Amino acid sequence: MRGQDLRVAYHGKTVLKVDSISLPDGKTFSLLGASGAGKSTLLRILGLLEKTSSGRVFFDGEPANRRHLATRRTIAAVFQKPYLLRGTVAYNVGYGLQLHHVRSSERTARVASALTRVGLGGWEDRSALTLSGGEAQRVALARALVLQPRLLLLDEPLSYMDPLLKRQLSLEFADILADERITALYVTHDRDEAAVVADRIGVMRDGRLVAEGEPEAVLSLPSDPWVAGFLGTVMPLEGFVESSEHGVARIDCGGVGISAVSDLPSGTKVLVGIRPEDVLLFEPDVPLPRTSARNRLDGTVAEISRAGVTMDVAVDVGGGVRISSTVTRSSAESLALAPGVAVAIVFKATAVRVRPS
Repeated sequence: MRGQDLRVAYHGKTVLKVDSISLPDGKTFSLLGASGAGKSTLLRILGLLEKTSSGRVFFDGEPANRRHLATRRTIAAVFQKPYLLRGTVAYNVGYGLQLHHVRSSERTARVASALTRVGLGGWEDRSALTLSGGEAQRVALARALVLQPRLLLLDEPLSYMDPLLKRQLSLEFADILADERITALYVTHDRDEAAVVADRIGVMRDGRLVAEGEPEAVLSLPSDPWVAGFLGTVMPLEGFVESSEHGVARIDCGGVGISAVSDLPSGTKVLVGIRPEDVLLFEPDVPLPRTSARNRLDGTVAEISRAGVTMDVAVDVGGGVRISSTVTRSSAESLALAPGVAVAIVFKATAVRVRPS
């Protein structure tokens, strides 16, 4: 399904302006952005829960809107809070099937299957009001899956979870969505959550889709400084392919040579992204451990700053080129990292993301 020329205005102010968006069949598309970016508005538009000021939504190539009840019945949703009904887990999961007049025997079998899929097999008779937050959200997901929807909407489904539970559930949700092969639209403001669940990511800002692509490309090759800052990464380097052989390209970035896995031909102008967490730091002139990493560069620390429990280190490797690394605080202390300190940086060719500029 897709949306075209979507516009939403409230009291004369445009809050959503998306020229085009397509959700890949059987895959998960994650909308990533800060609060107020328009993510939930776009989700409601594509889910036929809200009308647009202009533009159209298409299902199977045909226009659809809120009045198309048959299409709306093929859409299910999971929201921030589960909003479970009084009664048993089975009653909650099967409620939608009951509304669709599915006979009792089939309803029982589908409820049991859905609960097993979300890790709650055998929980049918438990009271929904006694569940923990994570358990309740699993029930909400089962309630959506049991309907066998063609489109599944997930609007910040893990936003109220603690970090440990959020990571656990995001991994579980990713596996479930992949196995079910449901077309899903997943809204979150958490970069790591989006990277785990999504087959494709769109970044929103002020009601607009400002970046879109496969997770690795979006997260490693941000389209502009704002996107880079929001994603907590750095702008890609600019360069050109010097040579390419056996699937490995040698790229010149301002006089600094970088090896990357790429089939792009020589002479191609490219953007080069290296995720900071893939870059290792060592003391200079020290024998390095055996590694398959093709890239080893010498440089000096230009900047170092705290980033939660880790440290962000920008290393100047010459020619005005800086490469960033994320290290633990203990590593920063053991290496005595500070501006001006000499270091060696190491990263694999497979860690380098490349696309034509």
